[in-house]
Amino acid sequence: MDHPLLLLVAAACAVASAVWARSAVRLRKVARRAESEFGRTSDGATVARSAFRKDVHSTVLYLVLAVASFGGAFLQDGSVWLFALVLIPVVVSVVYGRDFVRDSRLAEGRLELERRAEEVLSQDDLAPKRWAERLAPEDLPDITGFEVGRVYQAGTGMMAGDFYDVFRVAPTRVVALIGDVTGHGIEPSITAFQAKYLLRVFLRQFRDPAQALEELNVQLSSLDRDEEMISLCVVVFDTDAGTVRYASAGHPAAWLWHEKDVRPLRSTGPLLMLDPKGTFHSRELRLDPGDLVLLYTDGLSEARAGDQLFGEERIANAIRRDPGADPDVLVKSLLESARDFARQPITDDIAILALRRD
Repeated sequence: MDHPLLLLVAAACAVASAVWARSAVRLRKVARRAESEFGRTSDGATVARSAFRKDVHSTVLYLVLAVASFGGAFLQDGSVWLFALVLIPVVVSVVYGRDFVRDSRLAEGRLELERRAEEVLSQDDLAPKRWAERLAPEDLPDITGFEVGRVYQAGTGMMAGDFYDVFRVAPTRVVALIGDVTGHGIEPSITAFQAKYLLRVFLRQFRDPAQALEELNVQLSSLDRDEEMISLCVVVFDTDAGTVRYASAGHPAAWLWHEKDVRPLRSTGPLLMLDPKGTFHSRELRLDPGDLVLLYTDGLSEARAGDQLFGEERIANAIRRDPGADPDVLVKSLLESARDFARQPITDDIAILALRRD
């Protein structure tokens, strides 16, 4: 044996040939499946066939090099002609070169399409989250004189229908509100957005929240969306007068912690958009330092364990157990309690808002 090193080269080339052969076998199966599912002329089938041919080409190339190297290790003279066998895969490369280039361009085009599709899907996933952040933002402005807690859990719908807001309308008056639009999808979510920001305008025009709800009801009812209704609760804190004034449009009872007990703030008018001429009333209660108001949407109270609902009383009891809890801790523990109570995933949106006067 004149060239023992060529034996090592031959073995290495044989291993490489086997690797490429295994890949070619798998790609052939992929190409056949693509042809059967999408047709022989489809882009997917064309790309799969191209990948298969390239792997076959690599298999043949390494096989020829293995044979030539093996023969060269034992032959003293005339072994050079064995390496001429490499011309076989070279000819194949020349013959199919244009096809390989064309198929690579096709693969590049498909990659670009997939990239754009990923961007579209990413935007589709991101849009509901961004919209929910407008309706139920994680970051609320700091309100001097109040501790604020909030939490929001999206349901199974693509777009949010629950919303809340906290803002100051005067140096001594702060507004907190929460609402829920019936239905799921883009239309109810748009209605929620309109209601939230129209209320900001009306609550600066009218000191009485009932007047603001009546004006909002008139404006939204003119949109002629018969299948939509809104439950909504507005609470106005007046730190100068030491009062809390509220109006509720068919919304689940909010809770006020005052004088070492909780009392419900129940509905004072019909659902919005139910009757354009609906009337609403306000009620006023005393507000002392340390008092707390908790508002929520019905996704919380209607969390289910079989036929049993989480219910209002469990929410009130959570306040009674620890009335001095940080509002942020209170709302998050309520959400966790509802999750633990429910025997199946909660499908409705849940929004919870709590404010305590310092």
